[in-house]
Amino acid sequence: MNKPAICGGTPVRETKLYYGHQYIDEEDIQAVVEVLRSDYLTCGPKITELEEKLCKLTGAKYAVVCSNGTAALHMACMAAGVKEGDEVITTPITFAASANCALYCGAKPVFADIKDTTYNIDPAKVKEVTTKKTKAVVAVDFTGQSVELDELLEHCKQHNLCLIEDGAHVIGTKYKGRTNGSIADMTTFSFHPVKTVTGGEGGAVLTNNEEYYQKLLLARSHGITRDPGLMEEEPHGSWYYEQVSLGYNYRMTDIQAGLLISQLDKLPLFSQRRKEVVKQYNGAFAKLPQLQIQEEIPQSDTTRHLYILRIRPEMLKINRREFFDAMAAENIICNVHYIPTYYFPYYQSLGYEKGLCPTAEKLYEEMMSLPLYYGMSDQDVQDVIAAVEKIVNYYKN
Repeated sequence: MNKPAICGGTPVRETKLYYGHQYIDEEDIQAVVEVLRSDYLTCGPKITELEEKLCKLTGAKYAVVCSNGTAALHMACMAAGVKEGDEVITTPITFAASANCALYCGAKPVFADIKDTTYNIDPAKVKEVTTKKTKAVVAVDFTGQSVELDELLEHCKQHNLCLIEDGAHVIGTKYKGRTNGSIADMTTFSFHPVKTVTGGEGGAVLTNNEEYYQKLLLARSHGITRDPGLMEEEPHGSWYYEQVSLGYNYRMTDIQAGLLISQLDKLPLFSQRRKEVVKQYNGAFAKLPQLQIQEEIPQSDTTRHLYILRIRPEMLKINRREFFDAMAAENIICNVHYIPTYYFPYYQSLGYEKGLCPTAEKLYEEMMSLPLYYGMSDQDVQDVIAAVEKIVNYYKN
């Protein structure tokens, strides 16, 4: 039997393959150079151009780009009117920002469990934890698969809640033929380097609601406006501006915007390649009963940001930690997305305890993220598959 490298065997590859990596080509570099040679490095025309491009891509009426995905979530909560005493429902299987955004506004995050098949937030569980204090739902499109937007929107409408779609993973995905970004009350994007398109950092909030849009603009730039229609006094001159609310410096630079405009031109290519890799993985792993493949709802035409490998520990002689380490020994460097948010010491200090979301907690014990990005070669994909097959076959019961 082919012995795993962790047991003294030969690794499937000599160089390390990481779970994610940005793709930057000469067009991207030239787009940034063009901005650097221009008159504006920030607050310039590339911001408007990017926002218009995001609206065209998604069908949303308004887009407000910002410094990162966390800022986008905070801005969305502010625009939704989340305040002290409110509750905001989200999933525990996400980056901490999906819950932190409620805390930034003085509200309480409430965690709803996930579905065991799709790993997305379960609308039925959202309904169970909704109270009179609930103000918003932050629904995360985990791995890039759309949440069940119709059911969540219906529930939010019935209870006068704002549905904020945390679309950090979802750019390029379509729900029932509509591009994610124009369906929820607000949708946030992240442009971190491991995402499908990147600006180095960066984020955005998209909405069809003009009132939200105006609030988002204020939240992004210190609560300051130059619009005379929003001022309390007559302008003192062309230089005049007023701070009309408390906002933050969440602006994006034109340098980032220039890179993102170029990256978005390649989104169809990025999306297609990610789908090809996912198809190869699914085809190989479906043959191994020791593994569980993430299911996809038929409504979601998914551009996958992450590929989750889930083991069935009862069918293996090793647990997830040992499987993870065995993959690293094969030079396949995986990651885990995510540690349930309420496991963190800070959340424990706020009174959260383990046991809140049993399905999410079980998933955490059994999953890891495999390499998935545009620049992967077919050989890279086959190396990942070979490593998984080697470990499963060696350690299966």
